[in-house]
Amino acid sequence: MRADFWRGRDVFVTGHTGFKGAWLCVLLSRLGARVHGYALATPDTFLYQRAGLRELVASDVVGDIRDRGSLRDAMTASGADVVLHLAAQSVVRASYDDPTETFSSNVDGTLSVLEVARSVARVQRCVVVTTDKVYRNHEWSWGYREIDGLGGDDPYSASKACTELLTHAMAVSFPREGFAVATARAGNVIGGGDATADALMPELISSYAEGRRAVLRYPEAVRPWQLVLEPLNGYLTLAEHLDADRHDTAWNFGPSAADVLTVGDVADRTAALWGDGAGWETTPDHGPHEAGLLSLDSAKAHAELGWSPVYEVGEALSATVTWEREVRAGAGPREVTQRQVDAFAERATT
Repeated sequence: MRADFWRGRDVFVTGHTGFKGAWLCVLLSRLGARVHGYALATPDTFLYQRAGLRELVASDVVGDIRDRGSLRDAMTASGADVVLHLAAQSVVRASYDDPTETFSSNVDGTLSVLEVARSVARVQRCVVVTTDKVYRNHEWSWGYREIDGLGGDDPYSASKACTELLTHAMAVSFPREGFAVATARAGNVIGGGDATADALMPELISSYAEGRRAVLRYPEAVRPWQLVLEPLNGYLTLAEHLDADRHDTAWNFGPSAADVLTVGDVADRTAALWGDGAGWETTPDHGPHEAGLLSLDSAKAHAELGWSPVYEVGEALSATVTWEREVRAGAGPREVTQRQVDAFAERATT
């Protein structure tokens, strides 16, 4: 990512109060951008609230992305020429509880963002964030490429695959000169301050901190693990390169093959970093279906965007545990987050 591209630029971010969104606010602020956020009301347990990140953004609108009138007013008022669409219902298990809301949030919501973005003349670039779970899962031992087929065996994954198809259809059917859109697919992110329901790291950290054994549903499941800042770097790098030649394209931003680990491996390594006799156990209640083996091939982003991971998984886990340890010891969440963003940006910025 290039600091000179973002310095002084107005950026419109949907879902800026979520886990990724909060870290993105700090990263963009560090790069000198003016962030204009649009999201649903935020629980006090989320990093955005805990770290007082409202003070870092230029504007903060509470709203539903499906409310096109409100969204259009906010996007127009922001003066932004870059839109980063992160807002979503992003929890697999929650999608089983309410598939209607999942499809509505992720598909109808994205349609709303795309319709508004292409109608606001100042907007030139739009990055739609999806997930590594958009691929039809064959339990392959190699990473999925952008040319591989889309699928989804659960409502969340299917909704995001639909989002990919929707974005493509809108890009092809309603082109506008000077406006380019692309999708970004990333793996399982970790980092300090995550309050995402059913996510692995919050379960590990809360259990280890309370002296309990963490309970894992699928310790043998294989996932591509990366620090939350890695895909954010990818989204920004993609936005920098997004022009007519890259309109209607999809991009993977995943870790190296060595960082594709089982859930149990991540739990073991996190326990070793945490200390204090931390450990975990399995539960016979696995819950609804989840993919067993999933990884991404990011060769396209490496070759065409010059993007590559900055941290290996050991550094990512260490940064996560350090964040949680320091904040639990009394350090300010914003200060710790900013310090980790600074360290990452020193290595990632060109």
